[in-house]
Amino acid sequence: MAEPGRRRGPGLRARITLLTTGLVVVASAVLLWLGWILAGEVAGSVPSLPEGATITVDGVPVEADRLAEALRDDVRDRILTAGSIAFVCVGVATALLAWTITGRVLQPLRDVTATAHRLSVESLGERIGHRGPRDEVAELADTFDAMLDRLQAAFSAQRHFVANASHELRTPLSVIRTELDVTLADPTADEAELRRMAEVVRAATLRAGQLVEALLLLARADGQGLGPGFGTDEPVDLAAVVGSAWRAVAADAEARRITASFIGETAPTVGDPALLERVAGNLLENAVRHNVDGGWIEVRLDRGAGVSCLHVRSSGARVDPARVGELFEPFRRGGVDRTAHSGTGLGLSIVRAVVLAHHGQVSAEAVQGGGLAVTVRLPQVPPA
Repeated sequence: MAEPGRRRGPGLRARITLLTTGLVVVASAVLLWLGWILAGEVAGSVPSLPEGATITVDGVPVEADRLAEALRDDVRDRILTAGSIAFVCVGVATALLAWTITGRVLQPLRDVTATAHRLSVESLGERIGHRGPRDEVAELADTFDAMLDRLQAAFSAQRHFVANASHELRTPLSVIRTELDVTLADPTADEAELRRMAEVVRAATLRAGQLVEALLLLARADGQGLGPGFGTDEPVDLAAVVGSAWRAVAADAEARRITASFIGETAPTVGDPALLERVAGNLLENAVRHNVDGGWIEVRLDRGAGVSCLHVRSSGARVDPARVGELFEPFRRGGVDRTAHSGTGLGLSIVRAVVLAHHGQVSAEAVQGGGLAVTVRLPQVPPA
């Protein structure tokens, strides 16, 4: 394998110049040869003269029977001399022009290469910005710039995600370390103090475990979109996964006097049952967690035109309609970064990842008066 930055042979500019020059040289040589042949034939076609006559050619007496041969040789010598000079001039001019023109044409390619060599995570903001004619090279430069835009967005999202995940994991770990340090530094700590410390540590480890589990689920859901063979494709009734998910949060909803209504009976789809149950679970958990005491939840299932829909509406705090889309970003709660004291901030991110992996769509809108409505659309039959 060749080392990066090293060429295996002449560059594209040199190869194009050599090819162009070679073609012109061959064509010029053929034309010179044809001119040499034709001029000799024309010069040799002279009228017949009396036998024994003498003709002076360039001051040299020539017998009449050798006149045609002398004229032919003279013309061919002149054409060969002048043609050789023209041949050399044309070859040199072609090489210079080809080298210059190809240099200008290939400049955007060199810009692409130079930009690619300079790129790093810290310099993804550089662009080629081709301003020349809209040809194939310009299309290549534009494609490269578009690819850099996507890479920059991906790296920015990755850095933001890692920073937020690190912050979320650091919080419970800091709580654990602080509780242990304080308790160990108190030589008079009794059983009650140790139990209190253990409860705090247990709650912190539970939160950290929930976050790690959510991150793994999000990674698995993102992986579903990589192609066939990820996860399982089984018939799933959204009514069944909604019922299972509601049983997990019904007690919390009852404790806060939240009333729930369920509309619709069946909504078939095909996909991974565990991931689809997590979709329903996250939507219902959010509807309970971010609701108000004495609030309401409405779950509606319907189907039509090859699509099954799950609608979850709930009361709650007011949500800015302009920031509803941000709720699907990791570690966003109510459109604000890391402000809630419960949950991982990954619920709707996981919902979006799982739905997209199942070739579906998810959308949300603010409820007038406070709350959120989320709609999930999944195909009843997976696309081929």
